Amino acid sequence: MELINEGELLMSKIIPRWEWRTFGQEFGESEQKIKLYKEQGFKKSEEKYILSRLSCENVKIRNDLIDIKSLKQVNSDKLEQWYPAMKEGFPISTEKLEVLYREFLKVPLPEFKRDTYTYDQFLDELIAPGENLCIVDVYKERHAYEINQATVEIAETKFNGVPMRTVCVEHTDPENVINTVRELGLTCYENINYINAMKTAVGI
Repeated sequence: MELINEGELLMSKIIPRWEWRTFGQEFGESEQKIKLYKEQGFKKSEEKYILSRLSCENVKIRNDLIDIKSLKQVNSDKLEQWYPAMKEGFPISTEKLEVLYREFLKVPLPEFKRDTYTYDQFLDELIAPGENLCIVDVYKERHAYEINQATVEIAETKFNGVPMRTVCVEHTDPENVINTVRELGLTCYENINYINAMKTAVGI
């Protein structure tokens, strides 16, 4: 249970944000409204997500760290609040992997043949053979804007090479998020998080 305690400590230091997100190819007038504001930042990243058929938790590997966010709340406007739950580097012990499998991937434990696993051993020996698990290579180009003090993002993504675009609105105040979504005319688009979009893109 060490990982959960570390996650709780991390959560106590971070104010969780509420998120609205959608995926598609074009966002019409809404995108034009966003681009009227000055771009505040641009980032590129390459990550690996681990999808589980039995879980909707956000499990990814970024900068050689297993980085997990857990969905804690969905409000009446269908906004989602995600909490950081775990960050762990490699090599990683089987004890910590047991927590990862039970609490987040929610699949049966594999047969561990090592006391610790490197990055490659973890993916090749444990994740790739798992019948309920899937590795997704994700590429992101993220353009950030500030609107009503909320972070608004337009991103170009690829899920295992499948191109997809996404728009996101985030803030600690859910009222601010939904009001910004309405102001930008985004309510006609379905609210879809990264995990559900990825599962659709790769056929899970």
